[in-house]
This record gives sequence, structure tokens and C-alpha cells, in this order.
Amino acid sequence: MTDEKTDEKVDKKVDEKVDKKVDEKVDESSGESSDKSLGKKSDEDLNEPSDEKLDKKSDQRSKHNVDESTIYVGKKPTMNYVLAVVTQFNSGSSEIVIKARGRSISRAVDVAEIVRHRFVSTATIKDIKIDTEQLDTDEGPTINVSSIEIILVMGK
Repeated sequence: MTDEKTDEKVDKKVDEKVDKKVDEKVDESSGESSDKSLGKKSDEDLNEPSDEKLDKKSDQRSKHNVDESTIYVGKKPTMNYVLAVVTQFNSGSSEIVIKARGRSISRAVDVAEIVRHRFVSTATIKDIKIDTEQLDTDEGPTINVSSIEIILVMGK
């Protein structure tokens, strides 16, 4: 019983740290002012994006190695990720990578199966990679977190 509670605490702390780091990366890469983070839009934002803004976004993606054909599965509802995968396939991507860690692994498997069986019947699983990542904690020892990558390809 205590092992389950310890596991839950560790999982919760890992999830909090990952969410915090992702939020920090997003904040750093966006470079937006506090008005924009509050949802306020200037007249400039209401117009179509300029080439300069588009170049800046593509530069940010390349700096952080964000691949548009990679879907990171987390705590959101499964159908959100299914929609993201189907949208990527419909926009012309022939290969999509679904990645997840920890408790989200089962959700990533669900996403791949729902996409294959309900939405894109020509999609097939090209490869599945599993791994264990070691994360440092503030309290002391490193912890092991399982991860998975599911590669879906569009068939003919």
C-alpha cells in the first residue's frame, strides 16, 4: 500500500516538473508580452501574420527541435490527440510520431488504435520504441520513467 502511495507521489512530482518545464520553454520561445498572455489582442494581431512573424515562429521551432509530425501525449482527453494526429495526416504528413511518458503511455496506445481503426483505416504502425528515461529529482535520487514512441505511417 505504501509503495502505491510513493509511486503516485513520484508520478505526480514528475508530471508537475515536466509541465513546469514545458510551460517555461513555451514562455521563453514565445517572447510574448503579459497582455498577450492574458488573451488581449492588439490590432496588429487581428491582421494576417506577417512574413517576419512566420519566420520567427519557424526559427523558434528549429531552435527547440519541435517537429510538426510529432504528437506529445499528456493528460488531456484522448480525442484531443486523435484529432491532432488526423489533422497532421490530412495536412499531408505521411508519418506521425506519437510520444508519451509514464502514465500517459496507455493513452498514446489508445490514440494510435483509435486513429487506425476509426479515422484513418489506411494508417499502419511502422515501429514502436520503448525506453526508460532517468530524471533528476530535487529530493535526491534519480527516478526512472518509461517512455514510448509509436510511429504511424499513411498507407495506400
